[in-house]
Amino acid sequence: MAQYKRLGGIMAITLAATTGLTACGFGGSTGEATGDGTTLDLLVPSYSDATQGNWDDVIAGFEEENPDIDVNLQVESWDNLESVIATKIQGGDAPDIYNGGPFAGFAEDELLYPVEDVTSDETYADFQPTFLENAQVGGTTYGLPFIASARALFVNDALLEEAGAEVPATWDELLESAKKVSDLGGGVAGYGMPLGSEEAQAEAAVWLWGGGGSFGDAESITIDTPENLAGAEFVKKMIDEGATQADAGATDRSPLFDIFVQGKVGMQVGLPPSVGQIESDNPDLEYSIHPIPTEDGSPFTLGVADHLMAFQNDGDKQEAITAFFDYFYSADVYVPWVQAEGFLPTTLSGSEQLADEEALAPFLEVLPDAQFYPSTNPDWQAADSAFKALFGQLDGKKSAQDVLTEIQEQVDAG
Repeated sequence: MAQYKRLGGIMAITLAATTGLTACGFGGSTGEATGDGTTLDLLVPSYSDATQGNWDDVIAGFEEENPDIDVNLQVESWDNLESVIATKIQGGDAPDIYNGGPFAGFAEDELLYPVEDVTSDETYADFQPTFLENAQVGGTTYGLPFIASARALFVNDALLEEAGAEVPATWDELLESAKKVSDLGGGVAGYGMPLGSEEAQAEAAVWLWGGGGSFGDAESITIDTPENLAGAEFVKKMIDEGATQADAGATDRSPLFDIFVQGKVGMQVGLPPSVGQIESDNPDLEYSIHPIPTEDGSPFTLGVADHLMAFQNDGDKQEAITAFFDYFYSADVYVPWVQAEGFLPTTLSGSEQLADEEALAPFLEVLPDAQFYPSTNPDWQAADSAFKALFGQLDGKKSAQDVLTEIQEQVDAG
């Protein structure tokens, strides 16, 4: 049986939807600045019940090393975060440092510092290059990659051994192995294919991009392309040939992974926090983690990253912001924070420090090959909604071409 080290701390389940602590304003843990010192306002979301305490520890260490700088912390739930930041900006009270997802609108309104203006050269050079590229608008980096999540293939080793199947590296191998596992019967599915509304855009990206496609870039959203068609046709083939669970078009990722944890799914794409779920719910599960199969076996993963950004509120605070970022992203401070929340580091030094964590190794190995949603494109939100509503139709009579065409039309209509 595969053995994995605990990732540490409370495992966050997603990047976009968690319960959390909500503060009324910049009360922070240290109170008001005194004398001639500088005060930084820090607005962050709650990733888990431990988030506020994790930040309090960081702030305490930073203030000890920088006694002339105070940090006022405000923690909001993800449900409230976007409305809170919008209200603060409209009221001329933007935080100095903000932890969130989308940042392109702030950059286009010239509200943010370019990252290179608020980090040392050493800190800036430490980020994974692919994550920096994903944080750029017009060639300028405006978001500091904060935490990362990547995808990998979770494999039920016992089921594959029983079925005489091999761990796949290509699409053809995946189809063959998944069909062998499905043929075991007894309610077992070869591959867990979640095309329901929870995260259809992610499963679509896994297969469309794995065949050389993409969702476009900051300039245009392109779904109905020959490159994407190859991946969509493979998804439909997996479903039609019985390699997946029944009703794939309406199945959501979270409940389907629960079934994987119960030992009834041979293979499914999962996240780093999935390791903690297995340890908690079925520690005896015989499983391993591998790169996601692609059409030709080339490396790939779907990457997700939230960002830290700095608002240009007061030029006198630029040096204090730089000091905070340089402190936070030092490996001895940053890595424990990331581990406590169950995610991956976006820095090269962070990945190096976690190199001995067996459970994280498959995810860290693919981070340099991560590809991202075109989230800086204002039409991405429409594309995201279209995938969630329409991609599941591949589990039905519609052709892959018709499904992609319908998604493109919905995106173009706004």
